[in-house]
Amino acid sequence: MKKTVPIALLTASMVPCSAVYAADATKKGYGQGTAVDSMNRPTGALEFCDRYGDLDAFALSDDENRVILTFDQGYENGYTDDILDTLKEKNVKAIFFLTGDYARKEEALVKRMIKEGHILGNHGMTHASLPSLSESQAREEIMSLHEYVLNNYGYEMQYFRPPCGEYSERALETVKECGYKTVFWSFAYVDWNTDSQPLPAEGMKKLTESAHGGEILLLHSVSSTNAEILGDVIDMFRSKGYTV
Repeated sequence: MKKTVPIALLTASMVPCSAVYAADATKKGYGQGTAVDSMNRPTGALEFCDRYGDLDAFALSDDENRVILTFDQGYENGYTDDILDTLKEKNVKAIFFLTGDYARKEEALVKRMIKEGHILGNHGMTHASLPSLSESQAREEIMSLHEYVLNNYGYEMQYFRPPCGEYSERALETVKECGYKTVFWSFAYVDWNTDSQPLPAEGMKKLTESAHGGEILLLHSVSSTNAEILGDVIDMFRSKGYTV
């Protein structure tokens, strides 16, 4: 049975945008930066939303009471079951951005994500940088994974996260034309390097100090630190009054 993704975490009006411009194919690298406003929101994320919101591209939610947890799923490192256990225990729904390789190899985990009410996102069939591809190749990168997940899991994805955090105005336009919203993040830290994991206390400190309303938090499920501290991270957000 075909499942439609509930639009429960993100909306098309996350942060309003009034900019008008012609689509540019110049490749850019996203980063939220270190400057923040009076609400501790990264100004880089705010500026991105203001400029690209009309292309359904976002780095921040306009729900000041919410924090959205997102995980990039490039490959499996043995921690996703533990992460899912914690999310289930804490009654939290997250977005998992899958690559094609992950969708093909990790059927049991993907089915568990769906069963437990999480949202599946599209991270590209081959994790290729969209601005480096031709128009037809970019569409194939997005839609081949879309069709694979729909055909094999009965699940229709709606959210796309650009591989490598690389984008162009034209690439964002292509994602929108494919029926997707582009989702970056308003905070990320170096959790992806499995050979140099932050100590749990270090990771917790960074996540606590960066907490802000409307946060879209990028985490990687290959991180042993994330798996260890996730429950405490969720408790921390809730203690600050945020819905997770």
